[in-house]
This record gives sequence, structure tokens and C-alpha cells, in this order.
Amino acid sequence: MRIEDYALIGDCNTAALVSRDGSIDWLCFPAFDSRACFAKLVGHEDNGFWRLAPSTSFKVDRAYEEDTLILTTDYSTSSGSVRVTDFMDVESADPRVIRKIEGVEGEVSMASELVLRFDYGSIVPWVTRQDENTLMAVAGPDAVLFSSSFPTRGENLRTKSEFVVRDGETHIATLTYYESHRTPDQPKFELAKPAAFSQVVQTTEAFWRSWIKSCSYEGPYANVVRRSLLTLKALTFRPTGGIVAAPTSSLPEELGGERNWDYRYCWLRDATFTLYSFLTTGFTSEADQWRRWLVRAVAGTPSQVNILYGLRGERRVPEAELPWLDGYESSKPVRTGNAAYSQRQLDIFGELLDTLQLARTSGLGNFEAAWDLQREMIEFVAATWREPDHGIWEIRGDKQHFTHSKAMAWVAMDRGVKAVERFKLDGDVDRWRTVRDEIRREILEHGYNTEVGAFTQYFGSKDLDASVIQLAVLGFLPANDPRMQSTIQNIESELMENGLLKRYRTENKVDGLKGSEGRFLACTFWLVDYHVLAGNYEKAKRLFEQLLALPNDVGLLSEEYDPQLRRQLGNFPQALSHIALINSAVNLSRQKGSAHHRSES
Repeated sequence: MRIEDYALIGDCNTAALVSRDGSIDWLCFPAFDSRACFAKLVGHEDNGFWRLAPSTSFKVDRAYEEDTLILTTDYSTSSGSVRVTDFMDVESADPRVIRKIEGVEGEVSMASELVLRFDYGSIVPWVTRQDENTLMAVAGPDAVLFSSSFPTRGENLRTKSEFVVRDGETHIATLTYYESHRTPDQPKFELAKPAAFSQVVQTTEAFWRSWIKSCSYEGPYANVVRRSLLTLKALTFRPTGGIVAAPTSSLPEELGGERNWDYRYCWLRDATFTLYSFLTTGFTSEADQWRRWLVRAVAGTPSQVNILYGLRGERRVPEAELPWLDGYESSKPVRTGNAAYSQRQLDIFGELLDTLQLARTSGLGNFEAAWDLQREMIEFVAATWREPDHGIWEIRGDKQHFTHSKAMAWVAMDRGVKAVERFKLDGDVDRWRTVRDEIRREILEHGYNTEVGAFTQYFGSKDLDASVIQLAVLGFLPANDPRMQSTIQNIESELMENGLLKRYRTENKVDGLKGSEGRFLACTFWLVDYHVLAGNYEKAKRLFEQLLALPNDVGLLSEEYDPQLRRQLGNFPQALSHIALINSAVNLSRQKGSAHHRSES
């Protein structure tokens, strides 16, 4: 399956990817960052999956039920048609996948094949039959109950079924996770009681629809904005409010390449974008929950602040390779954890302080207990901004004096100054202003290359980088400043292909990695925001609507796109891509969205 052939189902604790041919090929139980029990997505069939579909050739039409994460897939065959409904129970004490099969017309021969493999496809569980409807699979700390209203049999360490569904008939199957040392709260789903199933469906529908009711965006792109918001909600870890960058690991940025990373963690860099996407669309409580997660996660000494954290605020997420997995389309290695957590990235302090200043100005409350921590961060930036870092793109080559990183250091000092000026907080504001002005002079002198006519990737470089588009959005320079205009012209000329931007040219080897990558979708959304600020509304609109052709048939975006192969690339669905879509849609509505607010802040 192509990456865009998958759809997402979830319960705000974990998520699964369901392909167009009815196969769940990725599922981590019980949380986003748990070890997968279905890992076929980055391996092969023996690494775990659950396929439920007609046993003969079929045509597919699928969609989410309106304003929910309940997926319906209609299969049409030569003998009839069926509908399969896939979702996760949002109120079950134990994570549960539910699949319902309904006969729509004629009769259809169906097949179910379940291959459970714990610990990323490496462990075959011990399976026992509990009764005629229920199997139990156990391996170490993990256990799963599989219940179905259709008969099953074991064959070659797989659980298989073949059955016929006729017009008006219904079958249900469930997969429920629990820790093996205890008895599950609900030993099996009440398959024989339609009323019980109906209640679970209604509860799940109500959960998603009640949440999305808060959406205040009513512009021309309401459908895609609402779907992106629902996706963002699905990527939120309900117990803590942390938002994963994506629910997957190691989907490649280049097919067959090594740029494969685990994104099941929370990146501080996405914080401001996330907060704006919530605040400008009416989700104040989610914005506040995210802000509080941030403050808890970064509490401590500024020198120990990470660029990313675990779902619960864990600071260490050590990276490892899983050699038994072949990788998506042979893209090796498959990784868990992310070594970038230990990198030095100066820009995160600007993102944090910008986020917390936005929280104040938006009426989320001053949360003054955090000001002491913020003040220490400002002092830390004042003392370290001259040092090189790994930059926004988390390069694995040598540290550089990245222009974007220096601009974010300027943001950290600027937002600190404004916090004192506007909210009368305590701080050495005169010295902070001095440092802020000094950083600005350095960026203008060393970050702008007069020979190239652009702000470049790092001081002294001639290479371009799409991250410097943010200089206008951050308020460092007006969008119509000649230096910004020239920079954008160069970026559009050198980094754009088929209307989509590269982050930078990988040929310069600054990132220390082999191969290339797709077009980073968030960068092109940032370009939309720039053109809105510059008053180029028609150009911004054309570019945005070109981007709207890229989501898959159920409205999901990955991290990157390959315009030559016309395929999505990278981890999927990607929170930042959907966040950027939301923010650009709001900016295009000609109300004060994130671009205007940040540039004037």
C-alpha cells in the first residue's frame, strides 16, 4: 500500500492505520509510543496485521462518518456489496479496535486474517481459545483478546476465517488489549447484543462530534480545517495533553533511503503553531492543556531542556534500530526512539517563549508560577546565542550558526522584553533589549548574503533554506522589506518544484545524511502565510488550493510529498502538516490569524 492508502482510527491514547484493502498494518497498544503488535507497515506479513475484506476482487469507496474518526469502507464485488466500519472505542478502560461488517446487497464472501506479533513484530504470542467466540494471545507483559461473531481457526500461527455476508446480515469483531498480569475490565465484547454495540457507536460518535462543535472557523475551507482539527485531536495523548508529531515510526522521507525517524513524541518546536491552530479555531481548553503540558515537560534547568519529549514528559527517548524489520518499501533502518532529543537546538527557546507569551495575550492566564523558569531561559539564551547548534531540521552533521536559530534567539529575547513591558513582570529588561538588538545586527550582517540576495541557511553560507521564510512571520522584518522579498524570490526559484518547497538542498551534505527527500509540506504552507502578510492574497490562495489537492481520500497528510512519484512520504498523518494547513486557512480568511499575530507581537 502507498502511504496515502491508509486511514487513521484512534482513541486519543493510541492509533491504528487501516489500508484501503482492509488491513490494519500498524497498531501500538496501549499508547502511541508502545511497542507495535501490528508492524507490517514497516516490515512484512509475519510482523503482524489484521486484514478483513472480501475474498474476491472488489472496488473500494471509503470515508469518515461526518465529524468523527469512524471509518466506513464500502466494498463492491460481482456478487454484492458490504460495508466495514472501523473505529476505536473512546471510552473503553482497555484500548479496543472494533470492526463491523454489514451486508448491503447480494452476498459477499469475506476473509479475516489476524497475525499478532508483539514487540514490533518480533514475538509470537501464545494463543488459547476462551470460548467459541474469543481467543486470548499472551506474550510477556502484553495480552490481547480477539472476539468475533464469525468462526475462526488457527493455521500456521495465524487466526483465519472465511464466511459469507448477505444483505441485512451483520458481524462484529473486536481486538482488546490489556496487561497480561491482570484480568481485563471487560473480558469480551458483547457480540450477541446489538444494543451494546449500538451504544458504543453512539458514544464514540458523540465524543468526536461534541469536540468539533467548538470549531469557530467558518471560512471557505471549513471541511478540510475540521478534518485537520479532528486529526490533531486524534494525535493528542489524552492523559497528559501531549501531541505526537505522528503515530508512526520510520516511514521514509525517500523511498529506499535512510531518512527514517520515530515521530511518536512531542516536539517543542511545534508548540507555537499548535497553540495558534487551537486558539484561532475556538479550542481554548485544548490550547491551555497543551500549554500546561509544555510547562511541566520543560521544568528544570534551561541547559537541560530537550527539543522533544515523551508523551508523559519523558526526557530520554534513546534511539535504536530494529534489524528484523525490512522497512517500508525496503527503507532501512527502522528506528524506535529519536536521538535528536539530546541535540542542541537554540530555536526551541524562542518557540517556547513565543508560545507562553501568546498564552498570556490570549487570556489563558498568566500562569505566573512559570515566569521564573521563563526568565531563566531568557538568561540562558542571552549567554549562549553565539554558539552553533543543530538547527530546526535536526541535522546529524556538524553544528552551524543557522540563521533561523539566531532569529529564534532574537524571538526569545523579544518576547521576554514584551512580557515585562506589557504584563509588568520582573526581569532585566534593559539588558535583554541590548542583547536582542545585538542578535538582530548579527543576523542582518551575517545571515543575509548580498551576493545571493537572500537570507541563507547559516552565517557565511550561500545555500538557501525554507526556514528563513519565518523571519517575516516572527516579526523580525516586515514581509515587504526588500531583503525579505528578494529572499522569497530566491527560495521560490531555487527550492520550489511543482509548486512545493524543499526544506534545503540535501546535496550540500549539511545534514550528514545520504540521499534526498520529498517536499516538506509545512514549508509551502509557511510560504502561503508569507504571501498573506505581503498582501499577495491571490497568489497565497492559489498556492494553498494547490496544496489542498494533496490530502488523501479521507483528508490526511503526511510530512512530505514527492511530486515526481506523486506520492506522500514520511510519517503519517503528520501533525505539523495539518497544523500548518489550519493556520494558513485562518490566515487566508483575512481575519487576524497566526501570521498577523506573530508578526505584530
